[in-house]
Amino acid sequence: MFNPPSPHEVKILTRRFGVQNSHTIDASLAHQGYDGLKKAIAMGADAVINEIKASALRGRGGAGFPTGMKWSFIPRTSPKPKYIVCNADESEPGTCKDRLLIQNDPHSLIEGIAIAGFTMNSNRGYIYVRGEYRYLIYILETAIAEAYKHNLLGQNILGTGWNFDLFVHSGAGAYECGEESALLNSLEGKRGTPRLKPPFPATHGLYQSPTLLNNVESFCAVTHIIRDGAADFAKHGPEKSGGTRLMCISGHVQRPGVYEMPLSTTLPFLINEVGGGLRPGRTLKAVQPGGSSSPILLPEECNVGLDFDSLAKAGTMAGSGGIVVLDDTADIVAYALRIIRFYQHESCGWCIPCREGTTWLKKILERLNQGEGTMKDVDLVGELAKNMFGRTFCALGDAAAWPTGSIVKKFRGEFETKLAAVQARQVPAELVNIG
Repeated sequence: MFNPPSPHEVKILTRRFGVQNSHTIDASLAHQGYDGLKKAIAMGADAVINEIKASALRGRGGAGFPTGMKWSFIPRTSPKPKYIVCNADESEPGTCKDRLLIQNDPHSLIEGIAIAGFTMNSNRGYIYVRGEYRYLIYILETAIAEAYKHNLLGQNILGTGWNFDLFVHSGAGAYECGEESALLNSLEGKRGTPRLKPPFPATHGLYQSPTLLNNVESFCAVTHIIRDGAADFAKHGPEKSGGTRLMCISGHVQRPGVYEMPLSTTLPFLINEVGGGLRPGRTLKAVQPGGSSSPILLPEECNVGLDFDSLAKAGTMAGSGGIVVLDDTADIVAYALRIIRFYQHESCGWCIPCREGTTWLKKILERLNQGEGTMKDVDLVGELAKNMFGRTFCALGDAAAWPTGSIVKKFRGEFETKLAAVQARQVPAELVNIG
């Protein structure tokens, strides 16, 4: 990790971090590796799904959909091939946890995917790795080869008669391919653009066949849920948001890093006790609790839990678990521009509200940041964001509109102050007091 472990962490997914050669199968097997797969095979598919439901695990990729329910949607008796796909296209700004799991414990991920393969009566799985994570492919492929040698992948796994092959596929560095249907298109060799839903991947996913798609952290959580039991995992969070989560805290805190915390953790505790608080002499200005796509919270709104439902009630979202902390030195106008530049660059251009909306938001925010706009431009940013939200094929348009709209709404005064200050400097001194 980027930092020494915190004494406040609950190490479930990261329990093998720090073990010598933790990325190898020998280290994994020495620390209960693949015990979950063996237990899943003994339990049977229905019991595995019920155990995941009982754990209250919710998808760690951003949407927070109940994982057990998602698994139950797959038609396991379909005559079509069933596919397991791992979304390792971790692209959300402020989020950098999945790569640590792959780096330090790839066998936990492979085991979780294998458990899903057995449960779904699947014979093939894929790990879709983001383009910038190419350095992790060697680690994954080496770990997969080790699993084959130990008959934990391949033919007649553990003498059960069940076959399962697992492959690694590299993306090309497109944020859009973090969206599940765009990822599936890319995996099929097509352009990574989203599909119109319904139908959903559960029934018409990869090659129009039933497909289970979860992200890295979700599959790793499944490994530990099946091995240690649902109750052991669920107790670390509220009733509807069980377990721990790898939380990435960055920005203006003294101990930025990735920490595995119970979902019962509050935002102030994470910032002050785990993250070491703000820099000396500084005050809190705002927090984005779910990566760059989440609506921003003001200091008075930050006394909130970090589980999915608590953050939703606060008008934001848990998202991908990337907590960005801003102190009073942050230029909020420049920050909004930085966010929208990313989303405008990453828009696949498939639908007009996103393609045109992000482009115009960037142009207007560039003007405002340079002090060249007008007060009406501030209103226009809010209107554009409002008209984009909920009108795009996928959530990228929402990811651009939601934080931008919240920033303008909550920090309108800073936009107006910046405009007034820049424009005042542009007026000749002898004309300031005319009239």
